Amino acid sequence: MSRRRIGVLVAVVASMLLASTACVKSDNDTHEVFNDPDATPGFTLPAQPRVVALGWSDGAVAVELGVPPVAIYDWMNFGPDTKGVGEWDVADFGSSTPELLSSQSAGEFNMQQIEELKPDLILNVRAKNDDDITTNLSKIAPVVTAPEDTGDYAVNWQTQARLIGAALGKRAEADRLISETTTAQQTVKAGHPEFDGKTFVYAAKYGTAYGAYLPGDARFDFFGELGFVPNPPVTQLQSSGFFAQVPVERVGDLDAQAALFTTITLPFTALEDDTLINSLAVVRDGRSLMLPEADPAILALSAGTPKSLAFALERITPQLAAITAAR
Repeated sequence: MSRRRIGVLVAVVASMLLASTACVKSDNDTHEVFNDPDATPGFTLPAQPRVVALGWSDGAVAVELGVPPVAIYDWMNFGPDTKGVGEWDVADFGSSTPELLSSQSAGEFNMQQIEELKPDLILNVRAKNDDDITTNLSKIAPVVTAPEDTGDYAVNWQTQARLIGAALGKRAEADRLISETTTAQQTVKAGHPEFDGKTFVYAAKYGTAYGAYLPGDARFDFFGELGFVPNPPVTQLQSSGFFAQVPVERVGDLDAQAALFTTITLPFTALEDDTLINSLAVVRDGRSLMLPEADPAILALSAGTPKSLAFALERITPQLAAITAAR
């Protein structure tokens, strides 16, 4: 064989080896991290993608958009009876049932377990803003996260829905869901001008402490979109993302013109019998709601998705009308 032919053969073999090597994913390879709801992702999903939803209510948003995840991190402990989502979403799963993920410490993901699920896409939008977690997840599959500089778990419900919709190729469906919920909210707001401009707190008792949800979280924004405004003293409290800690000596900051009180991992009697809460004028005058954390409206507000907020709106509007009419 001539030297020329040998040289050509070697070059062909070398190019084939390089091509095959390029198809092997190294430990340092990462997939796209998508975090812009106004952009188009660079990845392409199959017709029926395997979606693993890790962020708070990310799986619920996906199923509301017609894409049931194969696995959901069950943040709210809905459990297998409703497939890890609220009662308002369970029918959208149809016959499919997701694997429910959990851990001893909330938000600590088992990367091997996630990889074994063979996801086409990982949703980690309403979640802790942690670069290390994002990097590790992106070694498994494309990852959808909150926009840069978003606080931990503080992405608003509209942005969450739009991001997940864009990633799933369901942008129009996401816009429709958001529009349906905001239209319902606007209808309630127009029908209840007494809500407009009233100071409002959404507070919770947990352990031996108290806290209040802040603008930017679906739980407060729900009421803000009906016309209520934050009680100014609460906005001055030390906060962590979407939640302000309320020291015992500052419980008076919760004395707004209207309020909603609930509990976190405490029996409801701990709130009902709380001397400090019951001493507030907003409670004494009948301008507050006290609801257990297992109340469907509270669960729906905590879920903070288009369908859950619409569900909560139907149930809580009459109660809001009653307390704002109180003198």
